[in-house]
Amino acid sequence: MTAPLPTVKPRSMLRHLLATEAAGGVLLMLTAALAIVIANSPWASAYQHLLHLPVGPELTEKLGPMTVHKWINDGLMAIFFLLVGLEIKRELVDGRLASWEQRRLPALPALMGMAVPALIYLAVAGGEPGLSKGWAIPAATDIAFAVGALALLGRHAPLSLKVMLVSVAIIDDMGAVAIIAVFYTSSLNLLALAGAAGIIAVLLACNRLRVVSLWPYLIGVTALWYVTLLSGVHATIAGVVGALLIPYSTGGSEAREASPLLKLEHGLAPWVGFLIVPAFGFANAGVSFGDLGLEDIFAPLPLAIALGLLLGKQLGVFGGVLLAVKTGLASKPHGASWLQIYGVAMLCGIGFTMSLFIGDLAFPGQVEKIDAAKIGILLGSLLSAIIACLILRFAPKPVD
Repeated sequence: MTAPLPTVKPRSMLRHLLATEAAGGVLLMLTAALAIVIANSPWASAYQHLLHLPVGPELTEKLGPMTVHKWINDGLMAIFFLLVGLEIKRELVDGRLASWEQRRLPALPALMGMAVPALIYLAVAGGEPGLSKGWAIPAATDIAFAVGALALLGRHAPLSLKVMLVSVAIIDDMGAVAIIAVFYTSSLNLLALAGAAGIIAVLLACNRLRVVSLWPYLIGVTALWYVTLLSGVHATIAGVVGALLIPYSTGGSEAREASPLLKLEHGLAPWVGFLIVPAFGFANAGVSFGDLGLEDIFAPLPLAIALGLLLGKQLGVFGGVLLAVKTGLASKPHGASWLQIYGVAMLCGIGFTMSLFIGDLAFPGQVEKIDAAKIGILLGSLLSAIIACLILRFAPKPVD
């Protein structure tokens, strides 16, 4: 691989992910596959026992005893969302989404790519009792999986499409965070919310006082995570809010490198990519196919999710790009054909991590519905990945 050209800007973690062939995404694929194999093997009961093994103190009465599964979903995933928040802030302040001109192309496909899958889900399953809360499950794209698949294609996907995919996924992540905060928040503890407001005020004061040491922010974000857990708002939201409160300098390259945000982003990225996200995949992808029949696959819940990911994402994202270009809102990605753009839109149908996460929030404690949602997520994501890779692999290169 050719060495990158010198630049005055530090490379974001998503650019680093692309440069390293998205190894974290490949690892996520492997751990998810391992979970599925184990869940359908003689070790299935041991797998379930491990996930539900009580660990540590009870943090809230609502959550009850903390298990391995809960620590991963409510604890480690808060760190994942912290990294998501850091990347979002960097891209908005100093990256490929820093200006309105740069935001034009990915914004419309991302928004349509969330709306159309949700509408397809509601059309298929919205009328079924207790299923309407799952409308957001097919609305999110898994950036690690999608970038990992794109990286495996190498030269068959031009750089402009990789940039478009990552930009769409960043806005998609913003939408997913907003959905979790607004639609999957239970009854609120006002005292805990007041505590969260107080911590946010302290972190804002640290910003005003130009505190550049990382430790006050780490302590503040940890405290914010705990009071958010108590408040009824999902604790992972604390990761994103905390990230937005960590300072980032837009001065010279030395100032940027010294920014608490960039230090934390670089420090967290390997742990999130190579430990936290694979651990989440391993803990949440395991579903048994032992008694699975066609009637289970074509049941309203898995069918709605699979169609939302497979059809909704491609229609929404590709339609958004087409609309943005044809109306003059944005320019077509350089060096890419419409067939290649369609392939990337199809790739956005890989919903894995975010979809599994939202599925767990949509149907808390309802094991059968969560397992049915997993089937739909796996089916829709797998079909989207296979079709997208075939399109991109064999799509002719555009003629200049």
